Amino acid sequence: MKQYQLTDWLPTTKKEVELRGWDELDVILFSGDAYVDHPSFGAAVIGRILEAEGLRVAIVPQPNWRDDLRDFKKLGAPRLFFGVSAGCMDSMVNKYTANKRLRSDDAYTPDARPDMRPEYPSIVYTQILKRLFPQVPVVLGGIEASMRRLTHYDYWQDKVRPSILVESGADLLIYGMGEKSIVELARRMSGKVPHDIPQTAWLTRDDQLLQPDDLLLHAHEECLADKRKEAENFRHIEEESNKIHACRILQPLKKTVIRDAGSDALQMPIQDSEEKAKRQRDTGCCRIVSGPLVVVNPPYPPLTQQELDHSFDLPYTRLPHPKYKGKRIPAFDMIKFSVNIHRGCFGGCAFCTISAHQGKFIVNRSKESILREVKQIIEMPDFKGYLSDLGGPSANMYGMKGKDETRCEKCKRPSCIHPKICPNLNTDHRPLLDIYHAVDALPGIKKSFIGSGVRYDLLLHRSDDEAVNRSTRDYTRELITRHVSGRLKVAPEHTSPEVLHLMRKPSFQLFEEFKRIFDRINREEGLKQQLIPYFISSHPGCREVDMAELAVITRRLDFHLEQVQDFTPTPMTVSTEAWYTGFHPYTLQQVYSAKSQREKLAQRQFFFWYKPEERRQIIQELKRLGRKDLIDKLFYGQTKK
Repeated sequence: MKQYQLTDWLPTTKKEVELRGWDELDVILFSGDAYVDHPSFGAAVIGRILEAEGLRVAIVPQPNWRDDLRDFKKLGAPRLFFGVSAGCMDSMVNKYTANKRLRSDDAYTPDARPDMRPEYPSIVYTQILKRLFPQVPVVLGGIEASMRRLTHYDYWQDKVRPSILVESGADLLIYGMGEKSIVELARRMSGKVPHDIPQTAWLTRDDQLLQPDDLLLHAHEECLADKRKEAENFRHIEEESNKIHACRILQPLKKTVIRDAGSDALQMPIQDSEEKAKRQRDTGCCRIVSGPLVVVNPPYPPLTQQELDHSFDLPYTRLPHPKYKGKRIPAFDMIKFSVNIHRGCFGGCAFCTISAHQGKFIVNRSKESILREVKQIIEMPDFKGYLSDLGGPSANMYGMKGKDETRCEKCKRPSCIHPKICPNLNTDHRPLLDIYHAVDALPGIKKSFIGSGVRYDLLLHRSDDEAVNRSTRDYTRELITRHVSGRLKVAPEHTSPEVLHLMRKPSFQLFEEFKRIFDRINREEGLKQQLIPYFISSHPGCREVDMAELAVITRRLDFHLEQVQDFTPTPMTVSTEAWYTGFHPYTLQQVYSAKSQREKLAQRQFFFWYKPEERRQIIQELKRLGRKDLIDKLFYGQTKK
């Protein structure tokens, strides 16, 4: 393995800057995570991308915000801008459980210390930097900022909050995976922050000309007063996030009026979305929206394979910064021997932020780029021949896209596989099998495991092309026989058809079918592997009786559930909007959600029906629900086979 020098990492201190012979920095990045120089860590990626453009970049990981702020001052002011990210996870998900209890560890911190980042680092870090260096632009990025670019519900404070641009005071926000936006910003930054870069959001107090294709949302002030308007907004936000040709989005902070250009005559505020769109089409570019308002520019098209390869092929050391020597960073341990082979997910699960952040269109790395990274791992001194994961956001979407991509350009569906798999989707698994075979053929590789979640609905899909169906069968067998490390994790999430529909997940019958295939192949191959299903309680639409029936069904399938979770409302998901507003954003029909601690615990207890200490309470609850029939099925095994 290559012997790295301190200068092989991006500098984190004044001394390290001087070791590189620099007397000035172009960009300084502040991150809520420890600095791990690896393509799975956002600050490292952005830093390396900017470095490849010839810029002098430094990273300040996990600055101390509680002392005299020396971490914020130590590198001085950059020539171009400060970049701020809360880290790879939303800071509040990182710090708190679904029941709002403080977590005892932080996987992205040395030795998992839980006190190394504040709540909402995006806001805290930015406010400090604006106070210390008021003339230097601050640019927000990362998933915490990305998911808060417009009015959103905050579960931890139980209130609707405006765009994070308002509360932080940042000059610009880059949403999604920001490689192209950050490079364009650096190229064009010359004292004044440009506001026409794709995939950015900005706050203005000036009037804005309403273009014919612009989407004008209900104002933040209106969302505070009317939950239905908050739900209605979200549908349009999600649809624009999943379109190749998206609209620019404008959201006033206060209830506003639209006026004619060149005239002082005020028009009535537009309340209804369809009415908004109609008036915009009818009037062309003749309307002005009064500030203050948040403007979200349309995203860039998905990266090309060459662009994605470039991001992954940069000279990462793939190691934590030497300052952490002797300390363990759990998140690094998890991905140390794993390889991400694609970006994006077209599953569109209602509770997930992956497609909102990475996009629904799959971008694949080339085989050559993947193999280069695997060879780097093989050379690591503690590598024993076993890759922990060869996957992506969803393990088996590599190489999949529309057969006719012109149809995809007109599509605004948030999911390509729900409520059913799009007939235009190519579900061929042969490109992925080719990657597996190429990796497994490398000297030094004993096994490559698939640790990412597998979409079994893709494995059970029947195409009109028999060659594609054959590839799916081949993939399923190879996955089970060669790439499972004793346990294969899948995510049916629930058993109730109604709840699954709200989740945008397939019928539970497909999971049962996949389990039969999994068990059969294990018998045929003499294997004793486990299928580990993930389930969620307290999701919108889920009631206690749904959880009781889930317990009965999973008992019949001989599962004693261990890995379970309560639904956690996170910004910018369909599920969160339904949970908070009580309306489904697409239908505006009312949706029940368990919100109180008692309601949540009542649902969660059914996961653990097999524990003696839970039995009495569960029986009492089933009697209260009028479902004594489930008592026998759950505790005495009187279930239909």
